[in-house]
Order: sequence, then structure tokens, then C-alpha cells
Amino acid sequence: MSRENLTTFALLSDAQAEIAKPLSKEDDGSSRPPFKKRIIFWLATRLGWFFILLLGYLTRIRYVGHEHFEWLRDNNKPFIYCIWHGKILIPIFTHRYENIHAMVSLHADGEMIAQMLHRLGYRTIRGSSTRGAQRAAVEMIRALKQGKVCAIMPDGPKGPRHVFKPGAIGIAQKSGAYLLPFTFACSYPFRFNSWDHFTIMLPFSKTVAIYGKPIAVPADLKDEAFEDFRLMVEGKMLELEKYAELYFYRKQ
Repeated sequence: MSRENLTTFALLSDAQAEIAKPLSKEDDGSSRPPFKKRIIFWLATRLGWFFILLLGYLTRIRYVGHEHFEWLRDNNKPFIYCIWHGKILIPIFTHRYENIHAMVSLHADGEMIAQMLHRLGYRTIRGSSTRGAQRAAVEMIRALKQGKVCAIMPDGPKGPRHVFKPGAIGIAQKSGAYLLPFTFACSYPFRFNSWDHFTIMLPFSKTVAIYGKPIAVPADLKDEAFEDFRLMVEGKMLELEKYAELYFYRKQ
């Protein structure tokens, strides 16, 4: 294993213990999922991309903080979109067909997301904090150094909700990339009863897509300083989420 791979693996220390665990039957593919789940999987992978486009075209989107994205883009800065797992719908729609490299888990729900993303012009890097973390991190670092834009759901693949796992920070350290928080809110949301409170906008809703300020990651963060920085980034993501959720209440 190369020195770069070893360093990346150390930065993603949260994944080490999980990677060493034996796979469950669901993970190793030895058991067949229930019929209902197979139907949901089939529908999501065949029609999910169209559903995203339909909802996107049926909502009126306003952008807040778009100048942060423009600054990164216009100055050719490498960056990683950081999006909470339950708030990926509008980000997927607004940045479709831009060849963004998104990290998606190897779990079944990740496979559904990956197939939808491919149809919408995304590239996927497969792995997460629970499976394939090292390989995915190395692949994303390489993509960022090649000038690609990347995306991570830092509380995925299965929570806890709104806990910013350290993998994205480690990747940003090694690649010199900025972290760009991104979320959305809508006037008429529907939230699923899932761990991430997955949110969709009902047709004809008003929607606001909100970009936070880019966050530069120091290359020399270690131990307590790394954890303090992680908590700071998590706090900024939570502040942005609170601003988004109160956006339409303030308008009223």
C-alpha cells in the first residue's frame, strides 16, 4: 500500500473499525430482499431520475449564497459539496449534468441513488464510512486533484442524522479542496419517516437553495484540533439548516 493510501486511511479513522466488521447478510448479498423492497428498488432505479426532474421543474427555485459557488467555480478552486442525507433532492436537480463526482454508499439504498445519479449526469464514487471508506477516499482525492467537483453526504449512509463525520475533512486536507455546505427548504415540504427525515417538495412549492460560505481546511489538523474543526464545520452546517428551515416562516 502506498504512503498516500496509508495517510488517507488514518485520516478516515472513523471508518477503520467498521471496515473490519464482518458483513451482514444484507451487505454481502447472501439473502434475497423482501418482495416489497425489490419493487421499490425497481421503481426507484427506473423512474427515480424522472421523478426528480418532474418535481424540480414544478417548483420555483430561488438561490441564496450562489456567489459562494460562483467564486469557487470562477477561480478554479477544488471543492466538495457537503449536503445532509435528507436534503439531497434539490442539489441533485440544480447541478445535474455537471459531471460531479458524488460519494455514494455500497448499501442497497446507495445503489438506488447511484443509478438515479448516473441518469442525471453524475459520476459516482462508491463507498462510505461503513464500507469501502479507504478506496473511496483515495478515488475522490484523485478526482479533486484532477479538477473535478465532488459531493459528499457527511451524515450518511445511515446516520446519526446531522452528525458531520470526519471523512470529508480528511479528503479536503489531502486534496486542498474547500468544503461548500449546501441545503434547501420549501414552502410545502413532505418529510418521510426515515432516520434522515428525507425531504421532498410538493408540486408548485416555492423552494430556496442555500449555499454556505466555503470552508478552507488546514492541512495540519491532528487529534484535538481535528475534532474541534469537525465540530465547527458541523455547527456551520446546522446553522445553515436552521436558516433554511426558518426561511419561509420569516417570509410570512
